[in-house]
Amino acid sequence: MPELPEVQTVLSTLEHMISNRKILSVKVLSPEVVQMNPDEFSFRLTERHFLGFKRRGKYLIFEMEDCALISHLRMEGKYFVEKSTDPIRKHTHVIFHLDDGTDLRYHDVRRFGRMELIDKSTDYSEFHGLGPEPFSKEFNAMYAWNCTRKSKRSLKMTLMDQSFVAGIGNIYADEICFRSGLRPESRVSKISKARWEVIVQCAVDVLSEAISHGGSTVRSYTSSLGVTGLFQLQIDVYGRENQPCHICGTPIKKVRHNQRGTHFCPVCQRRL
Repeated sequence: MPELPEVQTVLSTLEHMISNRKILSVKVLSPEVVQMNPDEFSFRLTERHFLGFKRRGKYLIFEMEDCALISHLRMEGKYFVEKSTDPIRKHTHVIFHLDDGTDLRYHDVRRFGRMELIDKSTDYSEFHGLGPEPFSKEFNAMYAWNCTRKSKRSLKMTLMDQSFVAGIGNIYADEICFRSGLRPESRVSKISKARWEVIVQCAVDVLSEAISHGGSTVRSYTSSLGVTGLFQLQIDVYGRENQPCHICGTPIKKVRHNQRGTHFCPVCQRRL
C-alpha cells in the first residue's frame, strides 16, 4: 500500500502535470469507487479546475473552485495521465477528460480505492479521525507519551495507527523502529518521553528521506506517472530478511506481528 512518501510523490507529480487544467467531463466506469451518486459526482466536477494540491495522511486532496476531490489509493490505486485517444487500460475506473487533450485516469486492480467530494472549506485537522501529520509541531514527544503511557499496544502498531499519527504504514514503521533502536513489538507504555524524542525525530528523518527519493517502489506499488521511487535502496530492514544488518552484520529477522510481516535486527534493536 502506498504510504505517506509515495502519496506525496504522486501528489507532487500530478501538481506538475495537471495544475490549472479544466475538467471537460468525468466518466465513472466503476460506481463503487465513488462514494456518491456517479452522475452527481461527474456533474459537480465538470468545468472545474485543479487549483490546489494537498495531502492529509495517505489522502490526496485536489481543490477545485467550490469543492475538493478526496482520493485514497488504498492497496493498488494509481493515476495515469494519458492522451484521450490512448486505449483505456483494464482496471481503469474513473476518467477525467481534461482541456488539453489528456485524461487523468484512475486505475485500481482491486477496486479498493475511494473518492469523495467535500466542501472546500473543510477543516482537515481531524479529517476522517486522522492524527497529526508527522512533520507538524503537534506530533512531538509530549503528545506521543501522553497518548501511549497507559497503552498496551506495541510500538509498531501505534506508529501504524492513523489516529495517532497520519501516513505511516508497514514499511516505514519497520524503518522507524530500526532507527530508534527498538523492536517493533516493544510495549509503548514502557517508552519514556526522552525515548519518544528519538522516535519522533527518527520518523521525521525516515519519511523526509523517503520523500526526497520519491518513495519506495516495492511489490505492487510503482509510480504510474514516470517517477520511480528509490528509497528501497536505502532501506535498512524492510524486505531484507536474512540479509546482513547494515550496522552489525547480523541477519535481519522477519516475524509476524499482529498479522503483519515485520523486520528487525536482533542485535541493534532491543525490546522494552
